[in-house]
Amino acid sequence: MKDIYKNPIVYYIAIPVIAALWPLLVWAVYLPSSERRLNDEINQYKKAKQIMLEILRFDPARLELADSNTHSEEFDYALAVQRVASLYEISPANYNLSSGIIIKSGGQRSQSAHVSLKDIGIDKFANFLSTIQLHWANLQCNRIKLTKKKSPPLNIWDADLEFKYYY
Repeated sequence: MKDIYKNPIVYYIAIPVIAALWPLLVWAVYLPSSERRLNDEINQYKKAKQIMLEILRFDPARLELADSNTHSEEFDYALAVQRVASLYEISPANYNLSSGIIIKSGGQRSQSAHVSLKDIGIDKFANFLSTIQLHWANLQCNRIKLTKKKSPPLNIWDADLEFKYYY
């Protein structure tokens, strides 16, 4: 068996055969597979486009903050919370914000903040949280604490959130 590798005839036959089989393999196996994947991606895009248009039709308020990531200004917790709270009709008396200083560690800057929402419905809270994180991609919510109020309306909550923004 070891002598077969020393015989140059094997190389004169094996290398051209492998070189001839490669385009056939690409044509028979890889090309149809990539065409199927392309068609799958196109179909997924069409479905996603329909879903995005439905979301836009049912929630056009998302466009109001759509340009917030394109500004060159520094991120400001007060402005971000105020914009999203006013979007969902949360009065300034029903939220409290306290933000920390900008910390630099490992070459990355970050800033923490604590947001307290008082007497808020769970639907407004969910909309507030999803919108603020949707429009500021570098904003992470690290902790959420929901406390149900024992008042007659069943949908009244207090929410405490801890955010961290990475610059």
